[in-house]
Amino acid sequence: MNIKYFYKRNVLWNILKIFSNLNLAIFILFLVAFFSMIGSVVEQNQSLSYYQVHYPVSTNFFSWKFICFWGLDNIYQAWWFILVLFLLTFSLISCTFSTQLPAFKHSRRWKFFVHQNSKNSNYSFAQNKNIHENSLANMIYSLVLSNFFVFHKKNFLYSYKGLYGRIAPIFVHLGIIIIILGSVLGFLFGFVSQEIVPVGETFHMKNIVRSGFYSNFSLDLITRVEKFYITYYPNSSIKQFFSQLSLLFKNKIVVRSRSIFVNSPLVFNGITFYQTDWQINALRFKLGSGLKIQKKLTKANINNSNCWLCNFWVGNDCQVFFIVFGLDNSIVLCNENGGVIDSVFVGETFYINNVPVSVTDVMTSTGLQIKKDPGIFFVYLGFFMVILSTFISYLSYSQVWVLMHLNNCKFIGSTNRAILFFEEDISFINRNYNKYTLTQDLVLFNLINQVLR
Repeated sequence: MNIKYFYKRNVLWNILKIFSNLNLAIFILFLVAFFSMIGSVVEQNQSLSYYQVHYPVSTNFFSWKFICFWGLDNIYQAWWFILVLFLLTFSLISCTFSTQLPAFKHSRRWKFFVHQNSKNSNYSFAQNKNIHENSLANMIYSLVLSNFFVFHKKNFLYSYKGLYGRIAPIFVHLGIIIIILGSVLGFLFGFVSQEIVPVGETFHMKNIVRSGFYSNFSLDLITRVEKFYITYYPNSSIKQFFSQLSLLFKNKIVVRSRSIFVNSPLVFNGITFYQTDWQINALRFKLGSGLKIQKKLTKANINNSNCWLCNFWVGNDCQVFFIVFGLDNSIVLCNENGGVIDSVFVGETFYINNVPVSVTDVMTSTGLQIKKDPGIFFVYLGFFMVILSTFISYLSYSQVWVLMHLNNCKFIGSTNRAILFFEEDISFINRNYNKYTLTQDLVLFNLINQVLR
C-alpha cells in the first residue's frame, strides 16, 4: 500500500514538473496568441453563407469547409481552444506550486554563513585604525536605516529587503489564471444579442448572436426606445449619436429615459445595453388637409456620401425623389434627371401640383448590442493584478551577510537586479556604520578622560 502511494505521488510530481517547465508554458502561450491572431483575421460568428461567399472552395487551403470543420468561425468557443486554455492554466498552477511558492518560502528564511570564503559578491568596509572594536548594534542600526530586515545570531547577521519583488511572479500567474477563469465564465453563462429597433417601439431580446451553455435570458425585461438623435460637428460630420431607453422589469419601470451613446452603456441587473449603430427607415408625409402616407427609404451613395432616398409619383409618368443626407440636414427634392427642385425641412409645407405637402417625421431605428458577461469583473481583476505585479517585479531583492570579529568586519551582499541602487545602499550602510562607531569611540574617549581627571 505504501509503495503504491509513493509510486502515485512520484508520477504526480513528474507530471507537475513537466507542466511547470518554462519552455512548455511559453509554447502553450504562443498557441493561445496564434489562435487569437487567427480569430482576428477570420470573421467570427457569421452565417454559413457569409463564409461560402468570402472563402470559396476554389481557394487552395483556407476554404469555408476547412473553417467550419475546425471551428475557425467561432474560435473562442471551440473545444480545442478551451483545451489549450486549460493546459495553460494547469501549467501556471503547476509552476506556481512547484517553483514560485517554494522559492518565495525559501526567500523568507534567514541564512547565516560561517565561512569567510563565500562566493557572493563582496563589499568589505574600509578598515579604520581608530576603531578598536566592531559593533553589531551599530551594524544592525545601519541596516535598519536602509530598510533591511535583520536577523542576528552570535556574531553573524543576515538581512534582506525587497521581498515583495519575489511575490510578483506568483501574482502574474494568479492574474492570468483569473483572466482565463473570467473568459470561461463569460463563455458558459454569457450571451450577446443585437437589435435594430425603431424609435417609439418596445422589444424583447430576440436576435441572439451568441449564448453560453448555461446562459439565461430575462423574459420579464422589456425595453422601449423613447428617442434617437445625433449631434454633428460644424463640418456636418457625425459627432455622437444617442438613444433614450426605458426599462420595464416585472411590470415595474426601473429605468426611465436614460440616454446612452458610444462608450457610455446602460447597465441593469448584469445586462449591458451598448449603442452600436443607427439607420433611417422611412419618411411620413401629410397630403392636403389630413391624408397621411409613409414611404420607405433606400440607402444609397451619392458623391461618396451616404444618403437615403424614396420616390413620390406625381401623375402617371412623373416622379419626385426625396433625398435625406442626415438628421440635421434638410430634405432635398430632385426630379427624375437628378436636378434639385427644392430643399425643405421637417414640418415645412411645400406644394406639388398645387397640393400642400409636408414631411411630418423622419423615422429612424437605433442599433443596440445587449450583452451579459458575468466574467468581465474577473477579467478586469486579472489584468489589474498583472499590471500591478509588473510594477512590483521591479523591486530588487537584496541580501546582506555580516560576519563580525573583534578587529574586522566581513560584509557580503547580493541582489537580483538594479546593482547601482544596491551599491548606493551599501555605501549608505558603510557611512552610517563608520559614523556611529566613530561617535561611540569619541564618547568613550571623553568619558575616560573625565574619569582620569
